[in-house]
Amino acid sequence: MKYKVIEKFVSIDGEGPNAGALAAFIRFLGCDLQCTWCDTKYSWDGSVTPELMTAEEIYEFIKASGAHHVTLTGGEPLIQKGISELIGLLIEDGMLTIRVETHGGVDITPFKAEFDMLVAPYDLQFIVDFKLPTSGMCEAMCLDNFNAIGFHDTYKFVIASIEDLEMAIKLVREYKLAGRCHVYFSPVVDLIEPKVIVERMVNEKLNDVKLQLQLHKYIWPRDMRGV
Repeated sequence: MKYKVIEKFVSIDGEGPNAGALAAFIRFLGCDLQCTWCDTKYSWDGSVTPELMTAEEIYEFIKASGAHHVTLTGGEPLIQKGISELIGLLIEDGMLTIRVETHGGVDITPFKAEFDMLVAPYDLQFIVDFKLPTSGMCEAMCLDNFNAIGFHDTYKFVIASIEDLEMAIKLVREYKLAGRCHVYFSPVVDLIEPKVIVERMVNEKLNDVKLQLQLHKYIWPRDMRGV
């Protein structure tokens, strides 16, 4: 089994519960969604030739990097053939925290069922997006993920409009996400000012929701890769 990898690098996690900490990133080729504001189109538009790597080669890169945190991203990692084999190999190490960033259109329930009995929940975490109306991909979301999410997992709402913000608040309350998992509101800063979201969080008393800004886009140029 060989995986199509378009980037592998060590940097800080730019968002989520591990923001600011070192992590080894593995970015896979391919995504079955095409969000309007996608900032990694090169992961699916054919502009980058992937490197073919076995699970063992990916693991060796991670271990050689010295990073204790691993972020599997894309594209969409959960549509990669054999992804469970790779996750299982990383879990076997026993010293790694693995985070899987998924676009929210793939049901994470089977993966949770496969691995939850093998590993502490804080060692394998799912960072699940919910694509809101401005993305153009809202109808592709898997609602079962709201039930599958665990305490150490994360739901991330990328917000680009007031309509997006309204839906995010509605979903957080409808599915009682606050207290069940980490919840982040992440603005598309070119389309909505972060302060607009903060003001609404104050008015709605959203104590268990966090605003997040992508750190890597403030440290490096926005279109820079490998960071």
